[in-house]
Amino acid sequence: MVQFKSMARRAMSVMLSVSLVAIAAQWSTHAAESAVSIPAPLVDDSKDGGSLRTAVLAGGCFWGVQGVFQHVKGVRQVLSGYAGGEKATADYETVGSGTTGHAESVQITYDPREVSYGTLLQVYFSVAHDPTQLNRQGPDAGTQYRSSIFYADESQRKIAESYIAQLNKARTYSKPIVTRVDALKRFYRAEDYHQDFLINNPRYPYIVYNDLPKVANLQRVFPEIYRDSPVSVAAGKAR
Repeated sequence: MVQFKSMARRAMSVMLSVSLVAIAAQWSTHAAESAVSIPAPLVDDSKDGGSLRTAVLAGGCFWGVQGVFQHVKGVRQVLSGYAGGEKATADYETVGSGTTGHAESVQITYDPREVSYGTLLQVYFSVAHDPTQLNRQGPDAGTQYRSSIFYADESQRKIAESYIAQLNKARTYSKPIVTRVDALKRFYRAEDYHQDFLINNPRYPYIVYNDLPKVANLQRVFPEIYRDSPVSVAAGKAR
């Protein structure tokens, strides 16, 4: 199956002729419906200082997931990339075949004194993606768009598994969570044109309809950790 996102990128000049007024109208409706208010995790690490840490999460197209976490206070950098497969196949076109084992992922570097791993997962499950969709997110289908948490250590594994169990027990969603919890082998940074894609292309129709609502929902649902100025990969600092 030809992926919607790949088609959109290749036909960008045509798509940009679509009325942004009409798309914005769709966006306002979609944004009000897409977020799920969920409780904080009962098991979490503490904001006890220490050096910067990283979290690797997969939840569909990395453009939107990166864009969401770039607006979270305490996050220092968010890279789009690939996890779950081998180095030889860690490129966009090959990953898009759905046969590499990779998932489009983001690597989040954060300050544990300002935001906890559990809070990042709360944002991930609430506004960054739909954890009940199996091997797809919205218009994009394939294992490369799966919901997956790649844990770096036993603490991250415990927090992730406990949180999924907590949310399923509470029947937070109408369907079971299908998010995988896998050991992180290695994260591979995506091509430069994928970095800061939402920041650089806020009028791109795919972004307007599928991803800007996620950022709007972050601001609405998590006002205490939302920041207007996103961290930029290119600049290496908040804009």
